[in-house]
Amino acid sequence: MPAGRAGWLAFVTCSPLTAPGQLTRAAWQVIEEADIIGYSGAVAEHATAIAAEGVMLAPDSFDTLRGRRRGSLVWMCTPAEADDLAPRESGAMVIVGSQAPLGGGVVELVEVVDRLRSPGGCPWDAEQTHESLAPYAAEEAFELAEAIEGGDRGDIADELGDVLLQVVFHARVAQEHAEPFDIDDVAARIVTKLRRRHPHVFADVHAPTAAHVEANWEAIKAAEKPERTGVFDGIPAGLPPLERTAKVVSRLRRAGRADEVRAAIDDLGAQPGSPQALLATAVTLALAGEEPASALRHELAALEQRLT
Repeated sequence: MPAGRAGWLAFVTCSPLTAPGQLTRAAWQVIEEADIIGYSGAVAEHATAIAAEGVMLAPDSFDTLRGRRRGSLVWMCTPAEADDLAPRESGAMVIVGSQAPLGGGVVELVEVVDRLRSPGGCPWDAEQTHESLAPYAAEEAFELAEAIEGGDRGDIADELGDVLLQVVFHARVAQEHAEPFDIDDVAARIVTKLRRRHPHVFADVHAPTAAHVEANWEAIKAAEKPERTGVFDGIPAGLPPLERTAKVVSRLRRAGRADEVRAAIDDLGAQPGSPQALLATAVTLALAGEEPASALRHELAALEQRLT
């Protein structure tokens, strides 16, 4: 610990998803050397466990302990609380006390959404339905795509969280339906699908290249959905035009009909500035492996920047 540093402050982060009191050696070291040890309500179970080991804890708030401390202080809290508090405290240390396993944060999100949706939670959340939430799912997906194009890792993580919230929220709403399902049912369905569509990983099918994988995927999907006989079956009707163009071209290209697509575009005889010209450009981009919507967003952003 900080030899020669009087009055040091350390945040010991504890995950509510780990066994109470099971802390790292570094965490126990600062706890043993601290003059004052406090904790947030979010990690009360960890605090109770270490108190049972004979550690004296102060019941006061962080602001109270910080204001009156004369020696070293350890504040036990969640990682999110430490992220909020530590930057405000010059020289403060953050020590990992316990860390949730991968996926533990998703469990915590499920618990938070359940509390918001349950009696005594948030009135707005309690009123939502699949139908009322549907526009948000589409909006968050577009915001994620925009963040990916922007390249900022923090923005991408934030938008992925918003998309994940939509999944968890819909699954919580579904628990109250006459034909209920929950987040575990949702996860189980996609796990089953992934295992079934990757027999080269989870079974003994040989697929040495991405092309083999794609062919297997299409064959398996066709067997799963025999009612889809047309090349465009299953393309969502609500897709925006540019995204739908990319999907249509992708289906035709995978069906070996790329030359037909090019011929059809040539037959349009598109005049500059016409809707046919817009379609021809979008199709040409899609055939080249580019996303028309993404390309247009990029160019539009450049135009907006120029005219700002």
